[in-house]
Amino acid sequence: MRMLLAVAILCCAVPVYAQDSQKVDRLTTDALQNMHLDDLKWMDAPALNKGAKIFVIAGDPSTAGFFMLYLKMPANYIINPHTHPFAEVITVVKGRLANGIGEKFDREKVDLLDTGSSFILPANLPHYLWNDEETIVLLTATGPFGVKYVNPEDDPRNN
Repeated sequence: MRMLLAVAILCCAVPVYAQDSQKVDRLTTDALQNMHLDDLKWMDAPALNKGAKIFVIAGDPSTAGFFMLYLKMPANYIINPHTHPFAEVITVVKGRLANGIGEKFDREKVDLLDTGSSFILPANLPHYLWNDEETIVLLTATGPFGVKYVNPEDDPRNN
């Protein structure tokens, strides 16, 4: 009986200890903000080829912590093989997106994701993207944002 009581107390105490020992940075906001895709003020995507645009929804991709942004790509857009130092979740909001894994771009080895589809990608996994129509995705990750192209010649920041 004493052993059962000790196990019960331990099971109840562990979650409380875990909560106290972890600092959680929560998403905060001061007001309700409605965002309509047609009304957003898009900016050039700094680490991508010309034509891609972003709109930051929450957080700051340049600093440590949670962020969400929309990424808009024109039709027939390619993001060559690259990696990120963080895991990310991508959800297709508009259009269609082809997602491939590997260090070489191959249109035949992709998953096609329609509007409403998502994928989660581990940190440092080489991958590439392309589309055949204008596409908007929601990217959720933790910053600071970083992208490293497998082939440095593919990095538009080097041109």
